[in-house]
Amino acid sequence: MTMDQTFTTRPELRGSFGMVSSTHWLASSSGMAVLERGGNAFDAVVAAGFVLQVVEPNQNGAGGDLPLLFARADDKRPTVLCGQGVAPAGASVARFRSSGLDLVPGSGLLAAAVPGAVPAWLTLLRDHGTMELADVLAYAIGYARDGYPVTPALAQCVADIEPMFREHWTTSAAVYLAGGAAPEPGSVFRNPVLAETYQKLANSSGATREARIDAALAAWSQGFVAEAIDAFARTAWRDSSGADHAGVLTGADMAAWQPSYEDPVRYDFAGHTVCKTAPWGQGPVLLQQLALLQGQDLVPGTVEYAHRVVEGAKLAFADREAWYGDGFDVPLETLLSPEYNAARRALIGPEASFELRPGSPDGRTPVLPTRPDTAPVPPDASTGEPVAAGGGAARGDTVHVDVVDRWGNMVAAMPSGGWLHSSPVIPSLGFCLGTRMQMTWLQEGLASTLIPGRRPRTTLSPTLVLRGEEPVLAFGSPGGDQQDQWQLLFLLNHVVGGMNLQQAIDAPTFHTSHFPESFYPRPAYPGRVVAEARLGEAVLSGLRSRGHEVVVSGDWSLGRMCVVGRDPERALVRAAANPRGMQGYAVGR
Repeated sequence: MTMDQTFTTRPELRGSFGMVSSTHWLASSSGMAVLERGGNAFDAVVAAGFVLQVVEPNQNGAGGDLPLLFARADDKRPTVLCGQGVAPAGASVARFRSSGLDLVPGSGLLAAAVPGAVPAWLTLLRDHGTMELADVLAYAIGYARDGYPVTPALAQCVADIEPMFREHWTTSAAVYLAGGAAPEPGSVFRNPVLAETYQKLANSSGATREARIDAALAAWSQGFVAEAIDAFARTAWRDSSGADHAGVLTGADMAAWQPSYEDPVRYDFAGHTVCKTAPWGQGPVLLQQLALLQGQDLVPGTVEYAHRVVEGAKLAFADREAWYGDGFDVPLETLLSPEYNAARRALIGPEASFELRPGSPDGRTPVLPTRPDTAPVPPDASTGEPVAAGGGAARGDTVHVDVVDRWGNMVAAMPSGGWLHSSPVIPSLGFCLGTRMQMTWLQEGLASTLIPGRRPRTTLSPTLVLRGEEPVLAFGSPGGDQQDQWQLLFLLNHVVGGMNLQQAIDAPTFHTSHFPESFYPRPAYPGRVVAEARLGEAVLSGLRSRGHEVVVSGDWSLGRMCVVGRDPERALVRAAANPRGMQGYAVGR
């Protein structure tokens, strides 16, 4: 796709009032309704975020996690809000090893970190929103109580995991097989227990708006929600190890944790400043890819471009494996330095590499995890996304929502975890716990070793971009290990290729699955490139001739980008959304 190619699957939306882009049209419309009622971007993104928990339970839930980046109109300073919960006090390598485990299971209660998404949404609303919690939650409550149309993706996920629900996770069967079978696409689905959970939070009392939200936070972390989670986690349930295990998460773990505000990591590229979370998440790997491409002659749509992008991703993600982790001494300044990246760039030759080659920043010796010989071999899917419990074909993922308002407030949020196939539904709450601890290793001395009180190294990776000191883009794509590969291509299409936001999303997409996946059972596919067929035979055959193992995917199968933008000089806002999957949507005026 080139600049003069005018066709796009949808228009790039442009206006002056506000924009919302998300992975589900009902969330986007709910966020826009909040803007129309006079709410700001923070009110709108929280409303949309809770709706996503209801209408995409196969992609996220109330028991999941949430990192987001935002910039307020009054100071424009990019800020991270971390809603990634930590490993419980009872979670340790010794504890898991004593249960005969070599890997943290990909499903079930043992893999549950402190659920951080709801506390993060409530914290954002309290500190930066303007509306009452009850008004913001009304959209999610309505869809949970009165129903919403089931998407084909949700229907397929429930059908794939149906045997697990019937045989083991009977509390999930009571919710998702309530009609006797998996819901059909287009049917109306309700979760009245989840609606009641939200309603109890919305009914929290206090003298001020902020006090009422604080009361809801207390109800979550120290009240009825924490009590229900504590009690439920004491029961053993089947997980992906093939055995039944109880959880280690407690109400005390929930009470001891709260979301945190942090400064982002920044990198300057092509006249823009790209902002990501710190390396407790994989976010800086996007910046490392940019650093490797800095100063290169980049022509999207060519063989040389695709080869250099793929080989750079291999090097950046190898560093992720060796150096990224919460509480670890991550040499980030060196990893992003011109000198380090010049040396790393020199490793990119004309042929595909099949090695995992982390660097030695500051002369340090990298240590990589070792996948156990006993780990199961998964289906050859190469998606970099979590597999459903019981080894079924269903895969979970993530959702995304971006909002910009007329005042210039901007948010990029990446909720995930707590999928319907991550663990059994808690019957008194209507949602599941997450499994983020599967991203830790049961091997001592690694950057991402399981340690109580530390955040698992999440794949969740929203992006905020500045031009000068002005926030101009908020975007992200679900996709597990592919998030910062697909986002990279979008950004290069836009700032290097000159495409508008929708063109940059629509353009053919590819990624590598060369490095170990972040999800159980942690496979890797050295040398592999997965590409949409629309990339073209010339590029695909050119990659094969350079030694890449090329797996051709469907024409419209990779990437789930959402984006909003600002044009400060003309006081305009913009948005676009991914057509793949026929579910994401952008709205605005």
